[in-house]
Amino acid sequence: MNIFKRLFKIGQAEANSAVDKLEDPIKMTEQGIRDLKKDLSAALQAMAEVKALAIRAKNDAKMHSDKASDYERKAVMLLKRAEKGEITLEEADRLASECLVQQETHKNNAATCLEDQTKFEGNVSKLDGNIKTLKSNIKKFEVELKTLKARSKVSKATKKINEQMAGVDSSSTVAMLERMKDKVAEEEALAESYAEIAGENKSIDEEIDSALDSGSAEVKASDSLAALKAKLGMGGAGAETGSDSSNSSAGA
Repeated sequence: MNIFKRLFKIGQAEANSAVDKLEDPIKMTEQGIRDLKKDLSAALQAMAEVKALAIRAKNDAKMHSDKASDYERKAVMLLKRAEKGEITLEEADRLASECLVQQETHKNNAATCLEDQTKFEGNVSKLDGNIKTLKSNIKKFEVELKTLKARSKVSKATKKINEQMAGVDSSSTVAMLERMKDKVAEEEALAESYAEIAGENKSIDEEIDSALDSGSAEVKASDSLAALKAKLGMGGAGAETGSDSSNSSAGA
């Protein structure tokens, strides 16, 4: 039997854990605030009703007190009229006694109403304290909810960034750049290889033409240099004349 109890406890704990994972703290807080606001509304309505009872008791107490005073005044007036002989003493005593009975009844009713008023006002005071506590809690929870929402946004953004940072693998941008570098290096090496192959596959005629073109370029450059020197008076003609003069002197 104990084994079944333990298994039930374990199952219950796992169920509670699953529920906790499904619960959203923000939604739970919002629902809690809505519940508190409902409680606040009910408390305000109850306080208004109890206040009305206190006011009614106060008014009733005053009404009974006024009637008690009025019956006392009437009893005095009856006795005075009997004293003046306006009514018989027996009639005055009977009516005055009735007035005093009514006076006592209203005095008792006034006292009861005052007690009810005191009791209702005490209830109003307690309800007012509860309402202030509810208002304070609602305000506090609303501030906490606002903070919780802000923290949730930050945590989600941070989590996303951290996940992106932690996900730097073969499919990440860095890996893609590395693959691109390898690809470019491979293509450059392949281009160089094709260039070397192309150079090795030149025909004899192409080699001859290349050599002639190279010599022709050197000749043209030499001719251009000579023409420039002649233009500047630095031509080879003067040098040749000087050389001929030296040769003539040597012959003589």
